[in-house]
Amino acid sequence: MFSSDGDFNGKVANGGEKNIVGSYGLGMRNENGDRLVNFCRKHNLFVTNTWFQQKRTAQHTWISPGGRIKNQIDFVLVDNRFRNGVQNSKAMPGAHCETDHKPVIARLKIKLQRVRKLNKTIK
Repeated sequence: MFSSDGDFNGKVANGGEKNIVGSYGLGMRNENGDRLVNFCRKHNLFVTNTWFQQKRTAQHTWISPGGRIKNQIDFVLVDNRFRNGVQNSKAMPGAHCETDHKPVIARLKIKLQRVRKLNKTIK
């Protein structure tokens, strides 16, 4: 089940899903992680923050009260057509957001092409 606030709360772990999950995920995949991977597969998305090697503090996105348990359960999902434009993605360990979750950011560099309108003459 998803949590009542709409989150997957899934752990996708690392690797094992070509073009969806990279080598730098944390933990062991759970049932909601399977759901998240299936969602990505259906919508042609990939989990950006599992594709970049980071310090451990920039990988885990949730810390339990007391700091004993650390998980990676927050992700940035991007359409595969923009894969080459994703330059980095990580959790922000120093951010103070009044929550037990750390924000996850992604750096993208994409070039959009102007859509040209066709001149249609009406006869």
